[in-house]
Amino acid sequence: MVNFQCMDHYSMEDLLRIMELLRAPEGCPWDREQTHQSIRRNMLEEAYEVAEAIDNRDTANLKEELGDVLLQVVFHSRMAQEEGLFTFDDVVDGICKKLVFRHPHVFGTVEAGDADGALTAWEKQKREEKGQKTAADSLDGVARSLPALMRAEKIQDKAKKAGFDWPDISPALDKLSEELGELKTAAAQGSNVEEELGDLLFAAVKVGRFLGLDSELALHAACEKFIRRFRRTEELVGQPMTQMELSDLERFWAQAKRDSDSTSMT
Repeated sequence: MVNFQCMDHYSMEDLLRIMELLRAPEGCPWDREQTHQSIRRNMLEEAYEVAEAIDNRDTANLKEELGDVLLQVVFHSRMAQEEGLFTFDDVVDGICKKLVFRHPHVFGTVEAGDADGALTAWEKQKREEKGQKTAADSLDGVARSLPALMRAEKIQDKAKKAGFDWPDISPALDKLSEELGELKTAAAQGSNVEEELGDLLFAAVKVGRFLGLDSELALHAACEKFIRRFRRTEELVGQPMTQMELSDLERFWAQAKRDSDSTSMT
């Protein structure tokens, strides 16, 4: 057993100490075996659970999930310290310096009278910090590990700031129809299907941006709607769907859709 005194309330220093003990030779075998790569997915999952707590307006769960994200930061920092790369203090120092540098309208002499002005100042400083000399550099700097719809939206936003965008939604809708036609052709010919599907999704994100919508949230809502309607269809069918004709399933699906729509309006 490690030498540790349990307390009623812990601080940031205590968390760092706990992680040090978990990674120690006499600590937890699982924690000692982990690497940056082995727990990479954990960071993503915890971040999504924070987002879900925010969406659900669940304050108690938000507090817990933020702690889980903080644990991941401490975990990675501890492993890096053991490798002689950097420490948690270096992480804190880095983010503090970044915040000061990217807020010249607060800590410097730049003026920003509103949120748009502040964001412009932030983006200018970010490009300077990252050494991004062209608009293409800023597009290329959007993280490839982001969910694809979110990445597409950020890329399109940066293209718009560079002046590369349509003035209104009409051409975007035309482009969406065009890409759908190209996908149909590709599917019929059995070639370039993945590429054309990607183009269609990219065009759909563009339409969503003109409507002021978050494509990730829109698709998430569509998934939830599909689950509700599928559940209702299953209830109406009352037997394994594999035993039924597709035409009958479509009839039950139509009824489930009507039931779902009537419920959402009440």
